Amino acid sequence: MADDGDAGGENGHRQSRLFTDDDGDFDAERAREESLPVEDGDVVNTDELADHQTYLEGRGIYDERNRLNDLTGREWKFATKSVIPEAYPPDLQHDLRSEHGGQKPPRLCADLVDRFSKAGETVLDPFAGVGGTLLGASLCEHEGTGLREAIGFERNPRWIDIYETALERENEERRERGERPLAAQDVREGDCADLIEDLSEDSVDLLLTDVPYWDMDEREQTRNRRATRESKLGSFDAGGDAVDADADDGGGDDVGGRESESESESESESGSDDEGDAQHADASGQSKADWLAEMGERFAQFARVVRPGRYAVVFIGDMYREQSYAFLAADLARAIEDAAPMTLAANLIWYDPSKDLHVYGYPFSFVPSMVHQNVLVFRVESE
Repeated sequence: MADDGDAGGENGHRQSRLFTDDDGDFDAERAREESLPVEDGDVVNTDELADHQTYLEGRGIYDERNRLNDLTGREWKFATKSVIPEAYPPDLQHDLRSEHGGQKPPRLCADLVDRFSKAGETVLDPFAGVGGTLLGASLCEHEGTGLREAIGFERNPRWIDIYETALERENEERRERGERPLAAQDVREGDCADLIEDLSEDSVDLLLTDVPYWDMDEREQTRNRRATRESKLGSFDAGGDAVDADADDGGGDDVGGRESESESESESESGSDDEGDAQHADASGQSKADWLAEMGERFAQFARVVRPGRYAVVFIGDMYREQSYAFLAADLARAIEDAAPMTLAANLIWYDPSKDLHVYGYPFSFVPSMVHQNVLVFRVESE
């Protein structure tokens, strides 16, 4: 064996060499029995940590120079993966919250809050819906790195009522299980364009939201009235082309994305990347181009309240409509960068491996089954 006495010395031998089994391999069990910190298969020599480093048992080494979040180096490395292949459970009063077709799993929101903020900081969701971001910020106190203060804007009082009812019921169940309740967050009724003016400049540390699609309210109401349709091999029109189908298959559940859903033939409007189709207005009278312009204007307003150097994280699904793929994530990213002092830093992909697949287009054309959501990450710059 190499010189054990030199472990941690100038030759850089790792302490793990002191704990080997009969075959000379690292014996993690023995190291743990000796109450030594184990990190990535090695014993951490805490004496060699820099003054700004702290070993957190079970989590790794935390660098106090980290101004973005409370993650250790090991957690940070995992958080930088560009794909999130996670099927989040339909919990936290999912049955109640699923009335909103575009809800996002609170635990997914909690993971993103953990990545882009520190405990005690402020998170803003200007399109709060039924409160996935708000619940996620509260979950961080129990399952993440610490409670965040969250502010949500929502103009639909029904969604606010659902958030508050879901929180109340969830906390009743948590108390019955002997668990601490989730903290209530600050949800405000009104248009985000007006409510954002009440927030001070640079008062928000993270913006996390799921933007509404241009005909979102109308589409949600239509889908909530419609029974869930089943996929069938024979769903084609007389010309042999695939009928435009619900590309999301969410039926309003957590794994669905509100922007990624195509409607039936009678409900389908514009949504392709074709320049002409982009000008075709939906039933509410707003075109895709107008929607993109509005989103750019809103994010220009939002940027004022987010601290420079921090992040705006935005859910946006792509769409398949009228036999054309609408790359909405790219469209929205371009619109926000053109209008607001924000730079696209990453596009994370949330892929849900548990999603049901329907047979779309077979055997005449390829129609994608949307099992992913884009999570655009913008860094807010100074004006």
